[in-house]
Amino acid sequence: MVASLLTLGLVGCNSVGGFAGAATGIAAGAATTNPAVGYGVGIGVKAAVDATGKYVFRKWQQAEQDAIAALIGPMQPGEIQSWQIQHSIPYGNEHGELQVIRVFRTPLAPCKEVLFSVIEGKGKKQQRQWFVATACRQTTAWKWAVAEPAVARWGSLH
Repeated sequence: MVASLLTLGLVGCNSVGGFAGAATGIAAGAATTNPAVGYGVGIGVKAAVDATGKYVFRKWQQAEQDAIAALIGPMQPGEIQSWQIQHSIPYGNEHGELQVIRVFRTPLAPCKEVLFSVIEGKGKKQQRQWFVATACRQTTAWKWAVAEPAVARWGSLH
């Protein structure tokens, strides 16, 4: 059991559903002495855990983007501001800088194009990567101007 937990910590979040499905499938198969039941339970649990994980990370990424977009709103072109994300679980806490490089209007909303950095590491191992993003004003707030969280291209902020 301890080895399984250590392995789980090393392989990452993408394997959680597989481990959960395997564990519950084996337990259900052993409890019912029916491998088909164990297989069905294992597949169901894996699907549920994977879907839940994807939902949670998608909402987390959206919250990160909304927090950055909220900072962009009052900024003027050329202005530089620090940003930081702190999660209730100490995972994926990132920081960097924002700089508005352009303000423009679309038929639907005013928008701002920004450069933002994600700073990883500490001390001499610190690395800074720069990305371009757009935020637009919606009715009540500034929002990331993409159809879905586009954080795959910049490492999900973690």
